[in-house]
Amino acid sequence: MLYESLRVDEVTPDTLAVIGKKEDGKYVAKIMEWNEENDYESEFSARQILDTTCRFFGSSLQGRLDGTKMITGITHKPPVVINGACGMYFFPVASPLHPDCIWIAHSHIDRLERLEHRSTRILFKNGRFLELEVSYPSLVNQLHRTAQYRYLLDNRTQEPRKEPSDMVAEMVFEKRSKRKQ
Repeated sequence: MLYESLRVDEVTPDTLAVIGKKEDGKYVAKIMEWNEENDYESEFSARQILDTTCRFFGSSLQGRLDGTKMITGITHKPPVVINGACGMYFFPVASPLHPDCIWIAHSHIDRLERLEHRSTRILFKNGRFLELEVSYPSLVNQLHRTAQYRYLLDNRTQEPRKEPSDMVAEMVFEKRSKRKQ
């Protein structure tokens, strides 16, 4: 079966945020990059962009969301890992299923500032910032949950093993097969 190939913009390790929005009745996204001159508008929704990038690294956005739920129990606005080796952990500021959700790159955040009227400024490590109509406590919670998720996932993937059979599934299978003989 042949699949039609569509160009879909993707998240990279330099992406600071994927800002979903509705324009002229269509969901689109602005991608905020490390260097402002690399920012761009996409004709695709934030959800489509995140899903395509997740698929590039071997899973769908839904698969990543399910994985986060399994590891952390987080069901409401769960963070996702797109590529842990590149530090690509993102958290949503609203429901991740909504096409105009805003996704923030955890690794690039320097700090948060509380603003008036339940708004928050996210200051990135490169001096850029993004102001959102999201409460400061909500974003602090998202930041902490993403950090906890990173910790739990890193422990699963980098924990030292006691026996070689703990490292490779094939070795475990071979061990069990030999016991049956």
